[in-house]
Amino acid sequence: MGLDKFYKNSAILTMSNLITGFIGFAFSIILSKKLGAEGLGLYGLIMPVYSLLLCLTADGLITAVSKTCAVYNSKKDYRNLHRTIKVALYFIGMWSIAVALLVFINASNISNLFIKDSRAADAIRIICPALIFVPMSAIFKGFFYGFEKFTIPAGIDILEKCIRVTILLAAMAILTVKSIKGAVTTAYLALAVGEAISMIMLFVSFKLFSRKLVPVKARVKNPLQLLVDILIISCPLSLNGFLTSILNTASTLILPRRLISSGMNYDTALEMIGKFIGMSLTTVNLPFIIVGSMMTVMIPDMSLSLSKKDSWSTENRIYQVLRVSFLVGLGTLIVSICIPKELGLLFYGRKDLGQMIMFAGICDFISYVTAATFGILNGLGKQNINLKNSIIVSVECLILVFILTGIPSLNIFGYGISLMITSITGLLLNLYEIRKVCEIRISLTKGAVFSLFGLAGYLCVKIVNIIIPDNLIVFDVLFSTGVCFLVIFYLTKMFNLKYNPL
Repeated sequence: MGLDKFYKNSAILTMSNLITGFIGFAFSIILSKKLGAEGLGLYGLIMPVYSLLLCLTADGLITAVSKTCAVYNSKKDYRNLHRTIKVALYFIGMWSIAVALLVFINASNISNLFIKDSRAADAIRIICPALIFVPMSAIFKGFFYGFEKFTIPAGIDILEKCIRVTILLAAMAILTVKSIKGAVTTAYLALAVGEAISMIMLFVSFKLFSRKLVPVKARVKNPLQLLVDILIISCPLSLNGFLTSILNTASTLILPRRLISSGMNYDTALEMIGKFIGMSLTTVNLPFIIVGSMMTVMIPDMSLSLSKKDSWSTENRIYQVLRVSFLVGLGTLIVSICIPKELGLLFYGRKDLGQMIMFAGICDFISYVTAATFGILNGLGKQNINLKNSIIVSVECLILVFILTGIPSLNIFGYGISLMITSITGLLLNLYEIRKVCEIRISLTKGAVFSLFGLAGYLCVKIVNIIIPDNLIVFDVLFSTGVCFLVIFYLTKMFNLKYNPL
């Protein structure tokens, strides 16, 4: 994949993910208004459990299928490609159904033993069908990504998010939900229905697209071998996701207990979790969409480069992704420092989020680059290294969350400090492993220069914030954010033209 095509596909996926991200953000805002801080806290306690369960059924499938399809597509070997998709659907379908049934039967035990809140049981039962729909969707998405047809799943994702918001609003109105338990259950019902519709649309698109593929003569592989080819890639990623999700879920679930031990009651603890994780971290994580889009495009791209033994293209792509990730994180940090109060007012209508958003931005800055390095290791085929480093980071996070959030003077802010420390640990571990494979050099001088560009962006945002009246919050946030990122990326482009860094 050429440079222009890489950025074109990344831009397409980024635009789609930005739209879906904003819709998802709107979903979070609606949830915050419908559920309140306590309800959002309960919603946030269930989500890690759902994510953990998805690791058992869907994690690693998009990467595995996209890499496999990219290789088969380069050879025009569509017969084995179709057989691979078919085998994957049969195997994952049976496995995900088994997991979903097991979870449905044990929903009460999961809510009481792990979440420690019986109100979560109905929501857990409601999301069980999604444990079947999501892995099916992942296989179809991987197929399209392998063909570099990013617009198809992107468009479906946008439609699915719109449907999810519509279902939530309609269900809330029709059912006249008043309790926190009912509202949280309704929110997860909207999620499950949205995933079902997404899977159906992806399946129809897959059938229509695959008709155009004319297979060439090639040796037909045994179905078992095709399944093994997928599992070799997906299983380490799935195990990685599962083990790290267990640890991350544990970190989330111990939060209420540790906050209580710091002197809070249960309702206040849930409210603090909702305000910091459900609102503040959600706000500063929105630009992760850009990094995630590049990761999705990069994996099949790097797979092809490695199969051709094109080390220059691989190393160049790594530099590009690291640089963009750093600049996106830097821009996010500046915006969260300069206008945190405005962000809280705009998105949630709350005046008490300014300090939390600012702190979340500071703690989350490094995680942008760290996330990119995990994606790079996947692209290099180093899933086992990813697994090892992820476990180290997750164990560290669990220990830090347990210690820091129990300190009364830190409470929920201890969670943010834990994220910052573990992001640095993950970054150092991943860069060490990447440098074993690729001869990349991390220039501290260039990092310092880019940081100066960030300072320029900071000054520009401050000037904009002073000029724009306080009552024009929407305009202030949008214009300030736009100015910040434009200044940083424009100065970076000028620097690149002059000094031509990799």
